[in-house]
Amino acid sequence: MARRGRLVARPRNVSGMGPTGLLALDSAAERDSYLYVPAGYRAVQAVPFMLLLHGSGGHAHHGVDVLQALAEEFGLILAAPASADYSWDGMPGRHGSDIAVVERALEHVFANYAVDPARLAIGGFSDGGSRALTLGLANGDLFTHVVAFSPGSIAIGEELGQPRVFIAHGTRDEIQPIFACSRRVVAQLERMGFDPEYVEFEAGHRIPEDIARRAVRWFTEAPESAPEPAPSRASETRSSPEG
Repeated sequence: MARRGRLVARPRNVSGMGPTGLLALDSAAERDSYLYVPAGYRAVQAVPFMLLLHGSGGHAHHGVDVLQALAEEFGLILAAPASADYSWDGMPGRHGSDIAVVERALEHVFANYAVDPARLAIGGFSDGGSRALTLGLANGDLFTHVVAFSPGSIAIGEELGQPRVFIAHGTRDEIQPIFACSRRVVAQLERMGFDPEYVEFEAGHRIPEDIARRAVRWFTEAPESAPEPAPSRASETRSSPEG
């Protein structure tokens, strides 16, 4: 399962009240990982959850820094594990140790917090956005939404289910040029039968505040879409420069 990029952790009924605020997340990676739980969280009501993957050479706190205020406003839990190495590993059929890092992060959250299975996203920036797309489509029976900021590529061996997809990319991105990256990714997704929400903005390789807000609003306010298992099918693989 892990070699195929498949995740087995699933939300469950939780009765206890886990701590809130910015917390350390034990993902068994050597670098620090983080969990953010809004102050208004109560175990009696399941809340939206987003797993965040940092960019190449980045740190787990970057994603939390960008979305923390929005998480408090919209009432969602964020988990930001750190990759074992400089960036995330794995390609179709060759998923490495980071799949275990992601699995442990999900297992910790699902064991301690009430997560809404109809509002469960994986997201990331740059190389993390590429990895989020790959894992999100390989686990469409778990993730209902995928949020990719400035992704470089999408590499799929097979996909399961059909999560909703949001992609945003700056037209002046000097690290991952939009014409070679997100525009190709969007075209590939459309050929695969997806209808991604796609946003281009006038900026470089970053996540502007208004784009982050748009993505969170899209995720939390979208029609409910609890995942439904679907037959997996082979898909094309495309590689682009990643950052």
